[in-house]
Amino acid sequence: MDGVHSGVISDTALTVRGLCKSFGRKVVENLDLTIRPGEFYALLGPNGAGKTTLLHILCTILRPGGGTARINGADVIKNPLQARRHLGVVFQEPSLDDRLTLYENLNFHGLVYGVPAALRRKRIDEMLALVELSDWRDRLVRTLSSGMKRRLEIARALVHDSRILCLDEPTVGLDAQSRERIWQYVYRLRSERNITVIVTTHYIEEVEGCDRVCVIDHGRILARDTPAALKAAHGRKIIRVMARDESTAADIAAAYPDVAVRNGTEIVLDSKDGADADAFLSRYGSRIRSFAVEEPSLESVFLSLTGRELRDQAAGARELTYEFGKRGGEHTK
Repeated sequence: MDGVHSGVISDTALTVRGLCKSFGRKVVENLDLTIRPGEFYALLGPNGAGKTTLLHILCTILRPGGGTARINGADVIKNPLQARRHLGVVFQEPSLDDRLTLYENLNFHGLVYGVPAALRRKRIDEMLALVELSDWRDRLVRTLSSGMKRRLEIARALVHDSRILCLDEPTVGLDAQSRERIWQYVYRLRSERNITVIVTTHYIEEVEGCDRVCVIDHGRILARDTPAALKAAHGRKIIRVMARDESTAADIAAAYPDVAVRNGTEIVLDSKDGADADAFLSRYGSRIRSFAVEEPSLESVFLSLTGRELRDQAAGARELTYEFGKRGGEHTK
């Protein structure tokens, strides 16, 4: 492997047909996906929806129970090494060696992917400059903040000239400023290198600028289209309320079974028309701090399709305990 792509570029970045995976229960069920080169594609779904499992199959970490998946034309089962050459991955869990410097982490990654020495040094310099970490190149990774580590992981994912960047919850746990900077780098990378970006996230507002959004729950695709088309087809007005106390929030939740409660006092519920809002204010007006009716959004699309809020939680760890065993399909825990 020379770290430079030499094969013919496929007319699709990702093709998935009939993909299945079970861990005692079906986590991914008969999934079909096609993602075009250069597309910014988001996977939205709650904890346990199958998003991380899908990405781990695409990254050849997990073996599917059935179906096929191709990365730039390379079959992830029959040609895993070729498939990996096209992928740059930022995993949900930190994967840097914090005993090494920033440069050493990127250099080791380039060595693993067979990037020639001169080209490796050039790409490392370019990537560190892109994510504004050049001044830190000789510092140990353990000295970085969480946001800086995420930026370094993005840089590492592109040292080997990957065509597809997979981001699994890339901003979870980061402050708002760090989250915004991460996305600035991603959009810049996409523009400058024409890469395909596949992202999973719990922060719905982060995918408003995506080309297409795919809503997944219980391992199945519920809807997929542009953000505007999804809002037109499935979006609803929602009422967002801040209760004065958790007792009031609990009373509202008891009265509205589909209500979503955040942080103890923030309430999100459907509003089919203005009468709903009037009725709510008449009943709870003296017990709330704020009240707003919001136009259809991707959040309301998710509520409409699943009947619940997109939970702000990391994906379950159970699937992370499964790894490829022998090429014949044996798994280890």
